[in-house]
Amino acid sequence: MLLPQTRLPCIIQHRNFYFSIASMPCVAQPPPVHYSHHSKVRFSLAEFELHPLQDPRDAWELAFPNSTSCDQSILSTSESESRNLIDKSTDDGIHFPEGGRRAWLAVFGSWSGLFASLGLMNTVGAFQEYISTHQLRGVDVAITGWIFSLYAFMTFGVGLFVGPLFDKYGPRWLILSGSVLVILSMDLIGNCTEFWHFIICFSLFGGIGSALLFSPSVAIIGHYFSRRRGYATGIATTGGAFGGILYPLIIQLLTPSIGFLWSTRLMALISLILCGFANIFMQPFQTPGPTASAWPNLLILRRPAFALTVLGVFLLEFALFVPLTYITSYSKANGYSTSISSAVLPVLNVGSVFGRCLPGYFADKYGRYNIAILAIIFTVLAVFDVWLPGGDTTPGLIVFALLFGLSSGSNISLTPVCIGQLCCVEQYGRYYSTCFSIVSLGCLTGVPIAGMILDADGGNYRGLILFVGSCYAVGLVAFICVRLVATGCKVKRKY
Repeated sequence: MLLPQTRLPCIIQHRNFYFSIASMPCVAQPPPVHYSHHSKVRFSLAEFELHPLQDPRDAWELAFPNSTSCDQSILSTSESESRNLIDKSTDDGIHFPEGGRRAWLAVFGSWSGLFASLGLMNTVGAFQEYISTHQLRGVDVAITGWIFSLYAFMTFGVGLFVGPLFDKYGPRWLILSGSVLVILSMDLIGNCTEFWHFIICFSLFGGIGSALLFSPSVAIIGHYFSRRRGYATGIATTGGAFGGILYPLIIQLLTPSIGFLWSTRLMALISLILCGFANIFMQPFQTPGPTASAWPNLLILRRPAFALTVLGVFLLEFALFVPLTYITSYSKANGYSTSISSAVLPVLNVGSVFGRCLPGYFADKYGRYNIAILAIIFTVLAVFDVWLPGGDTTPGLIVFALLFGLSSGSNISLTPVCIGQLCCVEQYGRYYSTCFSIVSLGCLTGVPIAGMILDADGGNYRGLILFVGSCYAVGLVAFICVRLVATGCKVKRKY
């Protein structure tokens, strides 16, 4: 009697050996055949088990289970793989606590590290306004902008090596080194008087130190959370927003009374305390995997979903630092009082607190890319419909600062979980750092380009606002393309 057949690729198993025969007809397992021990036949096809496979590449996986690394296995771009990317780490059998004392202490350590690193990044507007009107008041705005763009470039660019080192060796020495550099940067910047002083103390020391804190602080969340990763990452990234509230107030309110030197030393003291918490509580839960490597790998850009995500994040960060850097100068250029000009950046960061936490919570429920796309749409509307027509009025400026902080906060909180959706936990640091290393090129050039636009318009900010909004609009298109690649035109799909 003939047995039912299929035309699926097969694996033939005989004891511990596997043979792949693509497109060989697979039949149901026949009953065992018994042999006499005198028989010269040692085995027959009756001893084989036939396992139908969904993908011919699985033959290599079974035949050589340790030869294919995690990042090689996820280079596939098939729709079936994209459908399961959000649960890939769980499917691989990796356990995530999803909470508990140790996990939430790690989140607190991450929050502290991001307060010390991203808090400085969210304060560049206050630094730019003070330095350009005091120590470097005779230097063009476009040239002064290189101090802060180089800082952002180092923060994200050095991550190309920080992420793989985190995957291979863990966060301990990275966080300790970053803590020393960030504290040293804040302690020295008050003594700077020349352009090159600020480049060394703020751009290099502060940028590299922030990179050593930033990437591990984000990646450590992926060790403890998978299903609730968006929510946990959102909570951790609010540290940078709180830093962006406190640090500008220190510079703008305390500097007139105690001086710039002691204001920055107070910031160094705060950084010392926060970095101490980061070093104590940021302990890895997952041990480095056998496929983890300390070397960067740009071949992962061959995945269309990841490449489009990098393009989208590049454009978002390219535009993000322009308002953060120039919003205080914009306020003064439009004749606002000192109190309003000094308050607008903290107001923006107040909105960013909610903009980092809430999208992460909803992203876990409705899809990470879905919520990121909605957040970018609101950012585009805030720039074109509020800042452009109404930024020269006090209500318009305050509303824009709140809306922009609320909508753009997802740039930091959702980007890590979107990238984590595209890889396994062992390669999380590598994927995240590769993305932001490329993004760092946009951070390097975005602020100086905005400064040149401002100079070309004779101090009019209209061209700068249009530049910011256009970058966000194109970034929105890139994120929509990622979703189309992964899910097609299924609008209601969670992704």
